[in-house]
Amino acid sequence: MTIADTNRKGATRIQRRNREAILDAALGVFSAQGFRGATLDQIAEHAGLSKPNMLYYFASKEAIHEALLAGLLDTWLDPLRALDPKGEPVAEIMAYVHRKLEMSRLYPRESRLFANEMLQGAPRIMAALTGDLKALVDEKAAVLQDWARQGHIADLPPHHLIFSIWALTQHYADFDVQVRAVLGEGHDPYAEADSFLDTLFRKLLAP
Repeated sequence: MTIADTNRKGATRIQRRNREAILDAALGVFSAQGFRGATLDQIAEHAGLSKPNMLYYFASKEAIHEALLAGLLDTWLDPLRALDPKGEPVAEIMAYVHRKLEMSRLYPRESRLFANEMLQGAPRIMAALTGDLKALVDEKAAVLQDWARQGHIADLPPHHLIFSIWALTQHYADFDVQVRAVLGEGHDPYAEADSFLDTLFRKLLAP
């Protein structure tokens, strides 16, 4: 995942590298500490830069956080965008479930960053939630509803079906410590979840 556009016009290789280092460091700090608990000093230390040097790229903690969220939301929606109205309904939905679980496995820090923002009331991303995100979810919910009308899948509230997919996949990233503590050693949470969620949603979707 690209956490920022590091190919801005006119940026030197060092500038792109430093910007990427700042955003990667900030991702770790914000996902662990939350927005309120994170400090510019912590981010600069993890990025290996001085605080004044870091502020050359981003004017404030808010600016860093907003840059991360903007890139994250776009990437986070890619799996839903890929749901094809012309595809086989159950296969398309199951592919979405598996893509969302895989994103949780690969990008747990990003998932926790997003969850922390939601818990704070989404002050820095509300416009995107009520804009691009809502528009995409409404579009795909209409597809799900159409499939249900045609008898391809069970007649389920489409928005809540999407919410349940989010909840059951992102849980493994946001509550990773709890999941691993309960399962104990010798378990691969994501492999087990992949099989379980496949069974669960196929039964749920059966007309």
